[in-house]
Order: sequence, then C-alpha cells, then structure tokens
Amino acid sequence: MTDPRWLDDREQRAWRGYLAMQGRLQAHLNRRLQADSGLSLADFEVLVALTDVPDGRARVRELAEAVQWEKSRLSHHLARMERRGLIERQECEDDARGAFVALTPEGRRAIEQAAPPHVETVRSAMFDGLDADEVETLAHIAEVVLGRIGTR
Repeated sequence: MTDPRWLDDREQRAWRGYLAMQGRLQAHLNRRLQADSGLSLADFEVLVALTDVPDGRARVRELAEAVQWEKSRLSHHLARMERRGLIERQECEDDARGAFVALTPEGRRAIEQAAPPHVETVRSAMFDGLDADEVETLAHIAEVVLGRIGTR
C-alpha cells in the first residue's frame, strides 16, 4: 500500500476554496430562488430537465440520470412537486410498469417566471466578477474534471 498523496498548499487552497464557493453559491442561489419564485433549487433543476425534453415528459429513470439523483431522492421530491401541481405522473401505454413524469401547465408557468430572475442571480453572483478568459478556464476545468469522473 502506498502513502497517501496529500494535497500541497496550493492544491489545498484550491480545493477548500472550491468547496466553500460551491456550498455558499448553492445556498445563495437557493435562497434567492425561493424568495423570487417559491421554488427550491431542486424544484428548478427538475423543471429545467423536463423543459429540455421535447414534450415536457420523461421516464423517472431518464429524469434521475438528467439531474444525477438517486431514484429514491427523486421519487420523494417528485411526490412533493406533484402535490404542488408542478408535475404529474402519467402512465406509459407501452409499458404498464413504467410511468412518465410530465410538466404541468402550472409547472411550465413556474419555470418561465423563475428563470429570468434566477439567471440574473447566477450572472451577478458568478459571471459578472469574471473576465472572458476566466469563464473559459472555468468551463475547461469543469470539462476536464467531469471527463475524469465520468457519469454515475
């Protein structure tokens, strides 16, 4: 067994900075989204995934892959969203065991109203403080890390 490859000071600063930034940014975005629209960041993520598919509906498995959540977490969250009228479950005619999650008209209205202030919050918190090269570097770093860890 080899010794751990500890992070050096520079790597430690980058890693801890990333963790702090990610946590605080998520909390900030969630607070603002809740205040502006009554949606949580999790609600928004599900609604975005449904608006990204042509007919506004997807199988639970496909939705779980799109949002990168475990099926149990997604199932509980979908139940809460369904009670609020944002989504509905629809039976699949081809597969009696399967079901679709579909965006309701209320869900579509909610995402359409929430998106403009949310993107302004993202822009203000993240991108307004970066120049074009820094945005490109951030995108490149994200692509490299995501490529190394792959999907699920």
